[in-house]
Amino acid sequence: MSTTRHIATLNIDLREKRALSTPLGEKIRNLRKAKGLTLDQLAELASSSKSYIWELENKNPPRPSADKIAKIAAVLGVTSDYLLYADSELGVETAKDEAFFRKYRKMDPLVKAKIQKMIQLIGDDDA
Repeated sequence: MSTTRHIATLNIDLREKRALSTPLGEKIRNLRKAKGLTLDQLAELASSSKSYIWELENKNPPRPSADKIAKIAAVLGVTSDYLLYADSELGVETAKDEAFFRKYRKMDPLVKAKIQKMIQLIGDDDA
C-alpha cells in the first residue's frame, strides 16, 4: 500500500513540475524530441549545459540568455523569435523556413548557385 501511495505522489509531483514549464520550454522540449536529441546532446551542440537546457524546459527562467537561445534555436532549426514569443502566429514550419533562409543568405555564392540548380531540377520533375 505504501508503494501505491508513493507512485501516486510521484505522478502528482511530475504534473506540478510540468505545469511550471513555459511555452519556451514546451517548444524546446518538443523540437528536441522531434530531432531525437537528449538533453546532453542538445546542450553539447548548443555549447550549453544540460542543467541550463533542463531549466529552460521545466522552469520559468527570468531572463534566458539571448546568445544561448540563438544557439539552441540554430541547433533545433528554428528562429529565436519562434522560441521566445508564445503568441507568435509563426508556425514551426515557417520558423524552420526562416532559419533556413537566414543560413542561405550567408552562404557562398557558389553554394547558393548549386542549391538553386537543385531546386530547379526538382521543379522540373513536377512538370
